Amino acid sequence: MKRDVTLRLILGDQLNAQHSWFEKVRKDTIYTLMEVRQETDYVRHHIQKIAGFFSAMRHFGAALSHQGHRVVYLRLDDPHNEQSFERNLIRLVKEQHVDRFEYLQPDEYRLDIELADLASRLTVPSAVVDTEHFLTSRSDVAQHFEGKKRYLMESFYRYMRKRYDVLMDDGKPAGGKWNYDHSNRNRYDGAVPLPVATVFDNDVSDIVAMIDRCEVPTFGEIDPKKLIWPVTRDQALRQLATFIDKRLPHFGTYQDAMTAGSWSLFHSLLSFALNTKMLHPMEVIQAAIARAQATSGATVSVEQLEGFVRQILGWREYMRGIYWSHMPTYATMNHFGHTTDLPDFYWTADTHMNCMRQAISQSLAHAYAHHIQRLMITGNFALLAGVHPNEVDSWYLGVYIDAVQWVEIVNTRGMSQFADGGLVATKPYVSSANYIHKMSDYCDDCHYQWRKNTGDRSCPFNSFYWAFLHRHRQQLAKNPRVAMMFRTWDRMKDDKQRELLTQAENYQAALNAL
Repeated sequence: MKRDVTLRLILGDQLNAQHSWFEKVRKDTIYTLMEVRQETDYVRHHIQKIAGFFSAMRHFGAALSHQGHRVVYLRLDDPHNEQSFERNLIRLVKEQHVDRFEYLQPDEYRLDIELADLASRLTVPSAVVDTEHFLTSRSDVAQHFEGKKRYLMESFYRYMRKRYDVLMDDGKPAGGKWNYDHSNRNRYDGAVPLPVATVFDNDVSDIVAMIDRCEVPTFGEIDPKKLIWPVTRDQALRQLATFIDKRLPHFGTYQDAMTAGSWSLFHSLLSFALNTKMLHPMEVIQAAIARAQATSGATVSVEQLEGFVRQILGWREYMRGIYWSHMPTYATMNHFGHTTDLPDFYWTADTHMNCMRQAISQSLAHAYAHHIQRLMITGNFALLAGVHPNEVDSWYLGVYIDAVQWVEIVNTRGMSQFADGGLVATKPYVSSANYIHKMSDYCDDCHYQWRKNTGDRSCPFNSFYWAFLHRHRQQLAKNPRVAMMFRTWDRMKDDKQRELLTQAENYQAALNAL
């Protein structure tokens, strides 16, 4: 008797080896993974990002085959690859005599629409299945803030702590406080030796050669024999263990710090493994808590632990909820009406601003920068310079190994660029050079002088900061978190204001040469 054949699609960010799909080996079920130009070409990607995703997908497909599952894996240069999910799936349904199609719920809006539309047009029944990864549903954030004009992450974070009983003592927050952010804003002072980054030597020479042969547009740097990112669950677990042992004890203290001496500091580097679903967020949280409990807080204090848990349990789930609450309109928001092109040095790091050179060089070399580098260096400058949010989105989505749209666009267009008008952030995250000097050593070796507001070699962040506030006063004047800066501006003499605005205009006219 013929068994019905089921075809199951696994996307490149759905590499969850613990998914219930894989509990049993079924000879009547075919799994398919696809490397397609549809995904490599929608923005220009860092070479490490494409190589990392493809390598992780290949390892995942090989592991499924080794377990006995039937796998159809389409490489980018496969002559049968029609370079889109739709065309490939339609062909496979016919060639494999498929009776049913199933796919995991996509995390990107465009793929959610595309696959739902395709499923409705296929000649066989279809079903969409949960990825069994996130700690919330798509609608949980919207439901939590129903009827509210503004979403506050802190409120959602506390709800999540209670819901999952994480860092809670008899219904109260561990240590007596919900948030230890005030303890986690330290500049790196050298008191603790910088740990060596947890990286791997994955040989992706064949993938890089294929990408070059297929003329896929990329940018950034790579050593084809030493891709540093985890491409298997075993590697991801090793990265998690090393973070907990070597970095977590000082993570919170220095999570906002920046230094030319290290590209990773005490950060976990787990975002790629999490966003491809090689790791589950709760296993990461529980591992961190177990480490703290094992030493009764002597090695990993509540301040370090809470700062890390907040990023996973709070911020990550919150960003996803915002995304699904407001797409697709979120991708069109441009609150300030910015129109400037992204400066050329975002692609080359060829700039006299040392903070920008450091953050961009690091991004090109490692496909990674931590959250403050993204928010307060590259994002801050783009906002001050009035760069169009579409261009900022495209760069962030392409340059970072962990960038998938559901997490990238809300952090970029919302938190970084304030393009949503304050839905995510309570104020625009802009600063002068003072903040950069306070939180980094970048200003110590810069062509520009961080204290200088105008004139030769004055730091562009300074005049741009005041020009930004002046330009957008009507939109920001009623924001209580910005009011003090307007009062400072108003106390300046007219000639000082004009001098700052003129300096900003001159720098704006020579943006690519800064």
